[in-house]
Amino acid sequence: MRKDARSSCPINLSLEIFGDRWTLLVLRDVIFVGARHFRELLAGPERISSNVLADRLAVLVEHGLLTRADDPSHKQKVTYSLTEQAIQLVPVFVQLGAWGTRHLPVTDEYAARGDVLAAGGPPTWEAFMDELRATHLGPQARRQPAPNGPTIAAQMQAAYAAALDRAAGPLAESPGPRGREPETGTA
Repeated sequence: MRKDARSSCPINLSLEIFGDRWTLLVLRDVIFVGARHFRELLAGPERISSNVLADRLAVLVEHGLLTRADDPSHKQKVTYSLTEQAIQLVPVFVQLGAWGTRHLPVTDEYAARGDVLAAGGPPTWEAFMDELRATHLGPQARRQPAPNGPTIAAQMQAAYAAALDRAAGPLAESPGPRGREPETGTA
């Protein structure tokens, strides 16, 4: 923890880590997109600069939300993995995404993965968190046996692909952003 923290309030202390523009987006891409390498994270849709990404990754490693390990496939490549602390943020991301979908002009492809988790509720979040544990911490870290059928990650990817297909479909008339209903005023 930083020695210059403004207070010991849990929200303040959390914002000391997550309160900038990029940190949650970096974690989002590791959790939901499966990005594990610097170049994959650099390719995100928000176009983070390399120096900011390097700083955010260092902060996440310093605070125990990511681990950093040399990638055996390439001498100059590093693999980032989630820690249990970061995996426990999944419900926060689900709720934040659900709020954004309800109140902001979100497009279907960006909402698709979160919709799977929101629709399934806490049992789906827990199953997804277990999948993340197996991927990032090893199969022994699972809390429940792997269920039969498609993984939650596969369901989210299928929902994302379906949303992209709908957006690029033959009638490519997108229903537009989701979220707040347009206000209709009376004259």
